[in-house]
Amino acid sequence: MVKTGNEKSLFDRVLFEMWNETIRLFRGGMPLRRHWAHFRCYDCSFTGTEAVDYLHNLLRDNHNFGPEVTRYQTLQLLRKFLKAHVIEDIKGRHGTEDFEDNGHLYRFPTLSPLKSFPARPVIKDCSDLPRLIRWDDYEELPQQENIAPVKSAVLTSDLWNKRHSVAIGDVHECKLIRRKEITSKQVDHIWKSMTVAHLQRVLGLKTLDGVLNPAHVNGKHIVHNVFSVNKAGIVVLENKAEDMPYWVVTAMKCLANWPNGNESKQPVYPGFERDVLRTVADYYQRLKEPLLTFHLYEVFVNILSLLPVQEAASEALQVSCLLLPPPNRRRLQLLLRLMARVCQNPQLPPLNDTIATRTLMVQMFSQCVLGSADDMDLDELLATKLVTFMMEHHNTIFQVPAKLRCQVEEHLSHLKRAQIKYEGADTDFSASPAFYKQISRVECEEQRVIGTQTPLQQLLEGLIADKELPAKDKRKRLKQFQKSYPEVYHSRFPTEESKAAVIPEKTPRLKPNLMFFSIKKPFQPFQRSWSFRA
Repeated sequence: MVKTGNEKSLFDRVLFEMWNETIRLFRGGMPLRRHWAHFRCYDCSFTGTEAVDYLHNLLRDNHNFGPEVTRYQTLQLLRKFLKAHVIEDIKGRHGTEDFEDNGHLYRFPTLSPLKSFPARPVIKDCSDLPRLIRWDDYEELPQQENIAPVKSAVLTSDLWNKRHSVAIGDVHECKLIRRKEITSKQVDHIWKSMTVAHLQRVLGLKTLDGVLNPAHVNGKHIVHNVFSVNKAGIVVLENKAEDMPYWVVTAMKCLANWPNGNESKQPVYPGFERDVLRTVADYYQRLKEPLLTFHLYEVFVNILSLLPVQEAASEALQVSCLLLPPPNRRRLQLLLRLMARVCQNPQLPPLNDTIATRTLMVQMFSQCVLGSADDMDLDELLATKLVTFMMEHHNTIFQVPAKLRCQVEEHLSHLKRAQIKYEGADTDFSASPAFYKQISRVECEEQRVIGTQTPLQQLLEGLIADKELPAKDKRKRLKQFQKSYPEVYHSRFPTEESKAAVIPEKTPRLKPNLMFFSIKKPFQPFQRSWSFRA
């Protein structure tokens, strides 16, 4: 199947490597021998049945696919091989012919059937990621293209003095500024932006370009999936019309709790459990799109590379499943829980005469869970691999990542905090964006000296010239200024004479002179007379 460069995304590299590896193993190990057909001899050929047998065993033993691969899925892959000219019939036909599991003869073409990975387009920027709300976002978030450029703040000497007056003990009047109430729309936006960023880190990607379009992510769905759940952790829908029909839920409970799940007291007959399973399968197979949606197909295919590391794959699935619409998440939770219980129930009769129950469940529902809008190579095999992992870890993948929840709660708590602002300090430099340009070392030194010492010198001169300030307080504040800014202080008062000419000296106290006091009477100790009565 030919794909254009615009259809490629990051997950394509995984598909290409798996596709080429499967072809190399198949071509390198497929037994070839002489066959006769229509009174003619064909060397280096194989029958359709021989190809299905060999490739089926090959896929089941391969770590990328596993033992859940069915013979029918192997047949589907060989049909794709024939269309892609990986194989051809003995007359050289391919593409229009249909591969059959019979004695028809096939062979490998002389040209290499391996695909080459196309060059990715250059990514201009990552502006598609949603911007995180900051403390200084007082109003509703504007659209990305309508954001006006922010003017860089200018630090005036008056404002600088107000900022540094704390260091010398002169604290001006201040007030608490509290942010406006955070709306539910802003909470949704915060969950969306932080969840997408967390997903990118978990997948280990530099960008989500070609994997996930943030425009397809709904923050309201994420918040609903996090908080609107029952005691079992299953999503609860507000609109009951979006929920599953009652008869489907009843059928799922019957199988999940077999043999004690027949709440409707229906008569049980031989094969009853198979009819119930067929009822559930018909409902899921008639859905308009897979439960993981077409938009998130590339996201979940990327997770396939993480499956060998169970912890990383589980966390990636936790974050990815938060992006699902709540009805899809609820259907997926109930389905995976049903599949796991059916596979673990020894009292349940066999649901198929030839296929094991575990294989049957994965084969029956894999295409209902994962699928692409377009026909993709290895589509069915990838779905089988992912659904098997999700079924085995269904109790874990629907939990909200603790790290993500903690980060969002801390950010929301930060936005609700009050901020202290001093009188006249209207510009908040802690939250204002800064603008930088590269300068030389000499210019940097000049700006450091001019931009730092000039306001300090003005502050010192204003303190010296303040005639209303008592001399005692002035000396105290000058002493504090000297400790905080010794360089500026010594540049103003290089000698003690220059300091004495400006700063009033401390008036010494006079010690009392005892010679000026005359003692009229000698000191007599206190005496008290005691009288006793007889």
